[in-house]
Amino acid sequence: MVEWLGYTPWKVTHASDNFQQLYEWGVKLIRIGLAYVCHQKPGDIKGKNPPPSPWRDRPVEESLRLFEDMKNGKFEEGEATMRMKTTLEDGKMDPVAYRIKYVPHHRTGDEWCIYPTYDYTHCLCDSIEHITHSLCTKEFQARRSSYYWLCNALDVYCPVQWEFARLNLHYAVVSKRKIAKLINENLVRDWDDPRLFTLTALRRRGFPPEAINLFCAKVGVTMAQTVLDPIMLEACVRDVLNAKAKRAMAILEPLKITIVDASADFPKEVTVPDYPADESRGSHQVAAAPVLYIEQSDFQEVADKNFKRLTLTQPMGLKYIGLVISVKEVVKNDDGKVVELLVESHLASELKPKAYVQWVAEPLVCEVRLYEKLFHHKNPEDPSEVPGGFLSDVNKNSLTILENAMVDQSVAGASTYTCFQFERNGFFSVDPDTTAEKMVFNRTVTLRENKTKS
Repeated sequence: MVEWLGYTPWKVTHASDNFQQLYEWGVKLIRIGLAYVCHQKPGDIKGKNPPPSPWRDRPVEESLRLFEDMKNGKFEEGEATMRMKTTLEDGKMDPVAYRIKYVPHHRTGDEWCIYPTYDYTHCLCDSIEHITHSLCTKEFQARRSSYYWLCNALDVYCPVQWEFARLNLHYAVVSKRKIAKLINENLVRDWDDPRLFTLTALRRRGFPPEAINLFCAKVGVTMAQTVLDPIMLEACVRDVLNAKAKRAMAILEPLKITIVDASADFPKEVTVPDYPADESRGSHQVAAAPVLYIEQSDFQEVADKNFKRLTLTQPMGLKYIGLVISVKEVVKNDDGKVVELLVESHLASELKPKAYVQWVAEPLVCEVRLYEKLFHHKNPEDPSEVPGGFLSDVNKNSLTILENAMVDQSVAGASTYTCFQFERNGFFSVDPDTTAEKMVFNRTVTLRENKTKS
């Protein structure tokens, strides 16, 4: 994801690269009397004011032997830990440095059954890798003293730790633990569900990396706790995609139109610019036919005076093809729903309509996923705003799936994450669920226009 954002890491490293060195430093820490093996249960040392360990002053040689026994698998999980003799800035004494976990590691397999904690590993790996400045969010400020203490206790190079405020967004949770709960409760699909604000989710939704970088540059880095509305990020996405995304015509909720007076020389295709504001950037061909489809919302049998599109008495223009249509007959199903309009056509030079709309003919049938805010309230984690907890605030209508949307053939074969502007509907991205049989699109963001515009 770092490379997707446009940055090339100098080197990719893992804490497991240093497991042996970290273990040897753990032995050294015990030898100099700054660490010990403890048998307090995990539940006993949780919270801000756990009781002091009765094993804090046990003999060094005894702790060395027990630490080796931990490494050699002679204890069950939770029976022993190695703890450091220091106090965190929040007052918590003797943070754990090593725990026993009989779980294969994804890189070292079964080589180890003791694993170092963040408090122990973070500063020492930074030291090994000659990091100059270790950047982390403000919740780790309470760990800064132990960061410096441990490097100095072992007499190794000590980087500088700098903290900054985490960027929080309204209508969202960004904690990994809370996102995991959403996944486990089947409230979202996975870490890349487009309703989340993980990087993988933003990529899947169609947010371009340039927009994320632009947003971060505008917000800046600060020590002040910041909570922003997602509309600021969406505005950056629109700025980038408006210049970057090719246009296409799509119909989300189709209504069939049959032009009954189409002549034999009715055009079979029309040329549509990729970027209407700058036609020099290219164009594509779109199929045309006497049978085509418009949005259901572009027709009203009974409309008020502000409605500018197709009615029984009001004609409407079709973009790019130079035709204006007027209703001749309305076809309804047994439930009284309009399923087809029989229309007559006129040249745009003969009849001036109040509005022109997009349309498709001989289209690709596709699936379109529309997303809304995942939570009802701005601050779903605030108990004063959401007493029942963030899980109770999930918007069950945050995803709408349109299985029979239609899009012009110009998008066929587009690769995953390619973004288009579907005229009048918004920006859309090709989803990884796309198959050879059916394309799937995610709505990235809507257009600036008011969706209720007549």
